Amino acid sequence: MHSILITQRSAIPDHAATFVCNWDHGVMAKLNPFRRHPPVAKLTTLVVRPRAVPNAPHLARLHAGQTTILAAIGKAGVRRVKREGDGGTPVGRFGLMAVLFRPDRVRRMWLAAGSRQLDPGMGWGDDATSSLYNRPAPAGSPFSHERLWRDDGVYDVVIPTTHNQRPRIRGAGSAIFLHLARPGYLPTEGCVAISLADLRRLLPRLGRDVRLIIAR
Repeated sequence: MHSILITQRSAIPDHAATFVCNWDHGVMAKLNPFRRHPPVAKLTTLVVRPRAVPNAPHLARLHAGQTTILAAIGKAGVRRVKREGDGGTPVGRFGLMAVLFRPDRVRRMWLAAGSRQLDPGMGWGDDATSSLYNRPAPAGSPFSHERLWRDDGVYDVVIPTTHNQRPRIRGAGSAIFLHLARPGYLPTEGCVAISLADLRRLLPRLGRDVRLIIAR
């Protein structure tokens, strides 16, 4: 994530965010990435709580109904007031957007209909001075951005959340995703990370209006 001092936390007009990755917020909002799975009891919430482990603020548990999953969160733990680049995971209630995946590493057959393939040209803006802040941005953009096509595998399957989406506040945090954990559940920059096996079990159980709740 891009660290920058913002003197005024102003909202960014949505009309300024014209996406150039051949996917836009309208398309993402219309996608229902959790449909067409065999009928199962659907979850309406995923609750993330820090584990309160000494010297490990990044360790958390994700509660999905009666199932508890080990998760990694930001290296600074949870934050009520999120700032760009602070390493914290924002407290709040967020929706899940489109399921994105790397087709060269993940077989689509177990993903939900409506999932979208990543390609090397996709990125996500983290420059709070840009109109593409916390929006899809092309890799190679002159503004700071995070590449979604990564070598380390954490974005082999990645689900953007609605954190700081409407309205988008400059400097209030970007690219808060649900993605795959690194070996050993190393800390994230603010995202929630779980294992591929756990995400694979969760996806069929997520309802259309599921909410990711990050608690203190």
